Amino acid sequence: MKSASIQVTLREWEHLRPEQNPLLRNLFLEPEFHDLARDLSERRLLDIVELRQGMSLRAFSHVGRVRLGTLDVIVQPKIEQTSLLNLLRYAYGFRKLELFAESHQRIEQLGFEDLLVQQLNAEVRELLSRGLQRNYVRRQELLTSPRGRIDIQRIANAGGIMEASLPCTHFSRIDDSLLNRVLLAGVHMAASITHDITLRRDAHRLSLVLEESVTTITLNASILDRVTTSLNRMTAAYDSAMSLIRLLWESQGVSLAGTDSPVRIPGFLFDMNRFFQALLARFLSDHLIPFQVKEEQGLTGMMKYVTGFNPRNQRTSSPRPDFVVLDRNQAVALLDAKYRDLWDFPLPREMLYQLAIYASIDSHRVATILYPSMDPTASESRIDVRHPVTRIGIAQIRLRPVSLGRMEELIASNRSGSAARERMQYAHWLAFGEENLCTS
Repeated sequence: MKSASIQVTLREWEHLRPEQNPLLRNLFLEPEFHDLARDLSERRLLDIVELRQGMSLRAFSHVGRVRLGTLDVIVQPKIEQTSLLNLLRYAYGFRKLELFAESHQRIEQLGFEDLLVQQLNAEVRELLSRGLQRNYVRRQELLTSPRGRIDIQRIANAGGIMEASLPCTHFSRIDDSLLNRVLLAGVHMAASITHDITLRRDAHRLSLVLEESVTTITLNASILDRVTTSLNRMTAAYDSAMSLIRLLWESQGVSLAGTDSPVRIPGFLFDMNRFFQALLARFLSDHLIPFQVKEEQGLTGMMKYVTGFNPRNQRTSSPRPDFVVLDRNQAVALLDAKYRDLWDFPLPREMLYQLAIYASIDSHRVATILYPSMDPTASESRIDVRHPVTRIGIAQIRLRPVSLGRMEELIASNRSGSAARERMQYAHWLAFGEENLCTS
């Protein structure tokens, strides 16, 4: 007899122990899932530990759902789903389309993966209503009603016209392009990921329409890279759908230790660090005027092997802060983004050391970490880095909260001059702090 599924829900960064949750008491994994659980823990996707009393679960920055035998683990983001959907649309440039059965109550009941599936379904419906992108394909065939160019050389080689048709070379416009094949594969994937029956039915209906003229393929990294590089202004309407498909595909797979190829995990885990960095990149680039923002700009030349003391001819790695703010090609701020609420949780030691290195090369001897917070009272913290002997301050690390609620309000506000100034002021505060607020 098949065992009943046990569903356990926790929030990002939450830690549940057997004594806190009765569902985890005397709960243990089937042996065939031990390797997967160990790999998820080592990669800090989801920490699963079997104790004497039962199961311990700890979430990190990944949200979604994983099924390990009879155990179904759901990790929810702290921010409510409606706000998260608005921020996702802004961060990744998704269009605010009319979503199927969209309402605040319904959205709050969906899982994170369902939000992406819902948006993808809406994007595909929009593309179908506009008409799919069609490509010209060269065809050579015998036609009783000639089209295109008649192949005279072929007729001559055949010794003349022997039948009531002519060899023609022509170009037909068809829907069956790589772009539309990836679109169909993405809809199939969405239907398999979502646990919401309405969204699954919607995805199935869309796939049936696409299958009438598009070939089914299996997605892989090479195909996704090819279709991404092929996007241009003629296919700009597909940008959001392709971004969603990549997010969904990449959030299903990890490489198990000791294997060379990615293995699809039984579920969906999305790293909120990616979302947070994309959100900040878009907001700072849009509103940090007149500065320029560079993402993951390598600090080349900062570390280098001493000539004559590199016997293995190894290359040094370059530190890469998430954002470098430039003023006329001069770095004026180094910013790191981490999706960890440092107002509620302590700053990890490895993050502190990384920021200390960034601060040591900044012209102002300052490095800033931007972190998300839902607490409206969260304020900036500062850590002085001092010489261990003289106690003289040599650098400063700043922990600056990003109010996701405030950012949602600013993004949703109108295009008036006062609203634009507020967005610019907030972007300047994120980059520079209180002493450099923009007041123009």
